[in-house]
Amino acid sequence: MERLRSSCPEVVPTAVLAGDPCFDRILAALPQRDRFRRALGVGPGQRLIVVSSTWATRSLFGGGGGGGGAEAGGTGRAVAGGADTDDVLPWLLSRLATELPADEYRSTAVLHPNIWHGHGPGQVRAWLDTARRAGLEAIPPLEGWRQALIAADCVLGDHSSVAYYAASIDRPVLLGAFPQKDLDPLSPVAALGRTAPLLVRGESLRAQIDRAIECHEQNQYKELAEQASSSPGESASLLRRLFYDLMGISEPEGRSALLDPLPLPPYLPARRTVPVRVLAQMVRTDPPEVGVVRRCVPGDEPDPYENLTHEVDSVHTVVDEETRESGRLRIADIVVRRAADDDLRLGPAGAWTSEALAWYPHCGLAAYIDGPDHCVVGTRAGDLVRLSAAKGPDGRPDLCDPAAYASALYAWIVSGRTLEQAAPEITVRTGSTAHRVTIERVKTPSA
Repeated sequence: MERLRSSCPEVVPTAVLAGDPCFDRILAALPQRDRFRRALGVGPGQRLIVVSSTWATRSLFGGGGGGGGAEAGGTGRAVAGGADTDDVLPWLLSRLATELPADEYRSTAVLHPNIWHGHGPGQVRAWLDTARRAGLEAIPPLEGWRQALIAADCVLGDHSSVAYYAASIDRPVLLGAFPQKDLDPLSPVAALGRTAPLLVRGESLRAQIDRAIECHEQNQYKELAEQASSSPGESASLLRRLFYDLMGISEPEGRSALLDPLPLPPYLPARRTVPVRVLAQMVRTDPPEVGVVRRCVPGDEPDPYENLTHEVDSVHTVVDEETRESGRLRIADIVVRRAADDDLRLGPAGAWTSEALAWYPHCGLAAYIDGPDHCVVGTRAGDLVRLSAAKGPDGRPDLCDPAAYASALYAWIVSGRTLEQAAPEITVRTGSTAHRVTIERVKTPSA
């Protein structure tokens, strides 16, 4: 009200402080954080990174001067210390795809509706294409973004209200663009730009994200949160009262003013159709435990493990059969297909694995992923086994990509060990998380 009085005093007599329905819906849904995370396929030990951009030229998705901007199909510029830097968005999308281990991070994009509607969904998806094929989920422009904020471990954004909402619910924020000169220095959003850390192009993206998360202190943005709404949790009552007063009639008696709760989004696991390079490390052999680190290698990106300076047990390549880089299927160590076991076009799993091993002669293992926590794999030796992750203490399925289980078993076999030595259970380690995976032989019709 003070800022309104200084900028436009003539409207102060009719101004009303009535809270924020959007923010109230977010606050009401905070207890559902774990459900939203599972809906986005975020498993234990994974960090969800939300990339957010508003529209216009100096946004993260904008061009900021010579680059053209979202309006002209350009890309983003980061702001550090008040000075424009080089375009950061192409670097950011590339690093999201290749630098973050697939099983330790999940990424989503929340873009302003004006970006989607100004250019059309096809153009936006084209700009995000490589990152999407490497597992980034593009959240629809109107619904789902609030749930993603609640689920997030870090929001990488700009001067948008989305980044401000994220700070207001105490999420770590890392700013990839922030045009301070475009903002009223007295505004709460400008205060966010002076408070949150800034992304630096050229430094490790993973290190900056991890630092933003690990250095974040509880209630770090407490003052900003207090400015997010004049009356948190009360907007429905305040607005209804205002509307009925304007109409000159009484509010309904005995009926509370309510907002629709945020719906639970559909299950959206990460799907990676670009080639994936896998580093495997034998943690121990009795009981069997294999660590895997999987990184995407889209297009002409360099092999992330080309210049390894430490000893590893093996490195191999996994390629989805539906990849655009179809030439890589001929040299893949593991070929993956995702479909239901009763898919008449492909299944059953044993039939597809036999076909895949025949079609791709350099493939050592074929994995048919027919569920969120299990798959069937066929080997060159003629073995057909089902890999199934043990459920968690709460009975819920493991949300690790079953392709990681296949990679662990492949690494075990190429190390010279037998399938029998791995059975009946192998532990697959991704980052700091251990997944117990059972190994069961699958009977084929001929058997």
